Amino acid sequence: MTVRSVAAVDLGATSGRVMIGRIGDDRLDLELVSRFPNGPVEREDGLHWDFGALYEHVVAGLAEAVRREPGIESIGIDSWAVDYGLLKDGELLAEPFHYRDERTARGVAEVHAEAPFAELYQRNGLQFLPFNTLYQYRVDARLADADNALLIPDLIAFLLTGTEVAERTNASTTGLLGVESGEWDSELAERLGIPSSILPSLVDPGETIGTLRPELAERIGKQLPVIAVGSHDTASAVVAAPLSTPHSAYISCGTWGLVGVELTNPVLTDAAREANFTHELGVDRRYRFLHNVTGLWLLSETVRAWEAEDGSSIDLPELLAAASAVTGDVPLFDANDSSLSAPGDMPARIAALLGSEAPSTRPAFARSIVESIATAFADAVQTASGLSGRELDSIHLVGGGSLNRLLCQATADRTGLPVLAGPVEATALGNVLVQARALGAAPASLEELRALVAATHEPERFDPR
Repeated sequence: MTVRSVAAVDLGATSGRVMIGRIGDDRLDLELVSRFPNGPVEREDGLHWDFGALYEHVVAGLAEAVRREPGIESIGIDSWAVDYGLLKDGELLAEPFHYRDERTARGVAEVHAEAPFAELYQRNGLQFLPFNTLYQYRVDARLADADNALLIPDLIAFLLTGTEVAERTNASTTGLLGVESGEWDSELAERLGIPSSILPSLVDPGETIGTLRPELAERIGKQLPVIAVGSHDTASAVVAAPLSTPHSAYISCGTWGLVGVELTNPVLTDAAREANFTHELGVDRRYRFLHNVTGLWLLSETVRAWEAEDGSSIDLPELLAAASAVTGDVPLFDANDSSLSAPGDMPARIAALLGSEAPSTRPAFARSIVESIATAFADAVQTASGLSGRELDSIHLVGGGSLNRLLCQATADRTGLPVLAGPVEATALGNVLVQARALGAAPASLEELRALVAATHEPERFDPR
């Protein structure tokens, strides 16, 4: 059996990793090469990413991957959406801003004064999120100095190869891509004071972006192509969500929970707009018709606050086991409340929403968080079904949240649908599959790719109680 190998760079909002993906007949597996922290850093002008450190981690991880597996044939990069770096003559003008920086509120007001949200929805199909890229561009003082703007995975690909392009699935999260055309909406950009000249050429998943610059090839240890994957991490995750029937919903659950269905045509109705459902592009020009729900961010920020209070680490599996044993009524709060979006004292903010019902013990408090997330998931699943006209028979929950058995069971209970949990590393697997397909080492259709995932990564089933 011939086994082919690729390197997957998978960058999340709290951590990143480099992995080796191996694929062959009835084989699809990952080897973790490096994992490194990622997160917001406070600078004088606001919240940024420590992009220099992030990039160095990526290059070091790729060098280690090639050392371990000299047969690696390509590199693919995915990350969170919406954030970007500005280039002038090939140089980065400043550290990329973090999407949670408060400057975006002013961008929303200014954009909507020029183009009401109802019009934007017809043009870009995106749900309202105050950090969508067009709102960030509107208030970026350095935009006028730039000759190109690259989203995070495209920026890393540029630093590796010297090629400036925008991968289409992630470009669809900017608010400047036509929902039906899949091309840049230059007229909208110019109207909003965003120079269309900063929007790079578009590429689709599976296209080769370029090959490593000589100095990078020497440092990494091999001359390799960088292949565009579903560079928005959710696009890659949905590739590897082993949707068992056309009536399956998916939840890609990590910091955020992306809850939706896969469609071949957009649903640009008033009802979809009012429900804040989005049309992000997926691999092979599918639509990820979904709603962003605050995910495990609520739990991780709460645990972080408790650890700071205690001065010691908390065993999360132990906390969740204790939360599972909590009996009686569980008070709920709106997991999507805007007061919970920024870093800070999460337990206090959640307690303020719960009021007098706020649990006094940490296990009970954690149970409220998990059940509130599951309730938000259930509402989004029901809405996705109604808006798309698709009766649903199952939910595939992929990503880090699939390890949280309490969340999986609560989601099954609150939706009344079986939850099929896993794979955990759906994003990296989707990244690997698109690279492998481009190299002729994987099946051609999404359905066949998903069948390979299902055969090699059997999900755990949670039936509603």
